Amino acid sequence: MSAAAATHRLFRIDEMETLRRDRRLDPQVIRQLRNGLLKKFESDDVVRERFPASDAVQLHALKLFQRMDSEIDGATKLLFETDSGLLIESVILRIASGRTTLCVSSQIGCAAACDFCATGKMGIAKNLATEEILDQVVQAGQILRAEDRRLSNIVFMGMGEPLHNEANVTEAIRLLTAPDHFARSPSTVLVSTVGVPAAMLRLAKAFPRLNLALSLHSADQATRETIIPLGKKASLTQLQDTIQEIQTIQDREFMIEYLMLRDRNDSAEDAKRLIDWIGNLRVHVNLIPYNTIEASPHLQASPRSTIEAFADILKASGLKTTVRYSLGHDIEAACGQLIRQENRQRAMQARRAAAEGDSHVGFLDVRQVVDGLESQQNE
Repeated sequence: MSAAAATHRLFRIDEMETLRRDRRLDPQVIRQLRNGLLKKFESDDVVRERFPASDAVQLHALKLFQRMDSEIDGATKLLFETDSGLLIESVILRIASGRTTLCVSSQIGCAAACDFCATGKMGIAKNLATEEILDQVVQAGQILRAEDRRLSNIVFMGMGEPLHNEANVTEAIRLLTAPDHFARSPSTVLVSTVGVPAAMLRLAKAFPRLNLALSLHSADQATRETIIPLGKKASLTQLQDTIQEIQTIQDREFMIEYLMLRDRNDSAEDAKRLIDWIGNLRVHVNLIPYNTIEASPHLQASPRSTIEAFADILKASGLKTTVRYSLGHDIEAACGQLIRQENRQRAMQARRAAAEGDSHVGFLDVRQVVDGLESQQNE
């Protein structure tokens, strides 16, 4: 984190304009700062050396707490500390093809409380600010630049349900795609959700070229609700209708994510049910191996042979289907694993502080988030 004197935050346009006026800076030097850090991912020292008011600008909203590199594949987990003293996690995935993907978090904790996900077991959710979302991109981009790599894709598949933090996620995507900030193509950004219909539609309308994904995990309503409790708020029929409407707005495939759980959703009957639910939707199905978490010992991963057989049924029906391979398993950076014991302890301490009347902690109770979501869907 930058020095206390650095009070003007890079991602606050109003604050940077105040700095420009106060220091009588040429607008070009602000553009140069943003281009160097946000587009080229130059180091802090390099961009500060060129910026005449470097003492007054805060480049980062997060402090890098720990970096963990996988010994078995090209994954790196980054633990960042927020101003609240809690940790969030981002994951860099270096794909064998040469492409590099960054998985970013949008919340601390998650109110969706999916049975398979460690983050949801925290029982709390705190929205990340826009600059906290974007700084994950900046710091990961700086790491990759030092390796002579470029950041290919950004996926909102880390900690949190992105559409429970809709305003800040939307603003983050706006700046990621803005010509005067990151200038990225919307087609390099993907937002994954457990299913918030109204917010999904708003996002599709705001960014027609943005990639969207639904964590489906079962085409049976009762089964899905046991895996994703929030599934009670949006039925499979409603989600199907929402994707249909989105595809009248976006001329692109919709991604369906399907976690393979032994004896829960991996039978031939489950595959046929999924085919029927998809119907004439233009989708790409990702089959995801389950990564075990301590909090859900009752869930087991489907055998590889079962996943392949499931994929064959989908492919035979004409569905585009990919069996995904997990990266970062040895550093607990694979799908569903983003939380460590230290995160949990810090979060619980914050909850206790909130219960004792320390209102500045700013956590949202799970029930509050779900109630707010229900109100939003009824708008």
